[in-house]
Amino acid sequence: MRLPACLPPWRHNPLRRRADVIRSLLLPATGVLIAVAAPAAGWTAADAVATAAAHQVATRHGVPAVLVQDPPVRIGTNPAEGAGGPVHTTVRWTLPDGTTRTGETAVPPALHAGDRTTAWLDGHGALLRDPVTPGDAVAGSIAAGTAAGCGTALLLAGAERCGAALLDRRCLDRWEREWAAVDGHLGHPSP
Repeated sequence: MRLPACLPPWRHNPLRRRADVIRSLLLPATGVLIAVAAPAAGWTAADAVATAAAHQVATRHGVPAVLVQDPPVRIGTNPAEGAGGPVHTTVRWTLPDGTTRTGETAVPPALHAGDRTTAWLDGHGALLRDPVTPGDAVAGSIAAGTAAGCGTALLLAGAERCGAALLDRRCLDRWEREWAAVDGHLGHPSP
């Protein structure tokens, strides 16, 4: 009767060592761990970033603000067209209790000093320098999930390689001791 192909060919080998069995199971076990743990880590990280972004969106509120100074001009863009993403400049806004505050936040590049815009405050009334947009939230979730998944996979693959190197080192040390014992019995002088 023939053995199934999935069983190791040295299953009944009398020279089989425990290190050989561990080494043969190390790579498949690592593959299963990577297949399970990497997506789980990626999903968890992406969910955490998405939850944080959703919390910021849910707790922020906009207040009317006035630009105190012109936004800086971006090199390589036409300021009249307002091309490019938001730029940071100082704005002034008034709180419901009548106090005036200033701070730096992201605004469209086509605005000038004295123009009105919306400043976003968090739940504690602090100015958000870079409020999260839906596109930023999706990109951040994807980036965090990808980084966490790849990092987990690399960590597990590195652990497998270290484990294999330790097993190989252990086998080499054992072989060296056994050869030294055999040479001693045969009368060869040890170096």
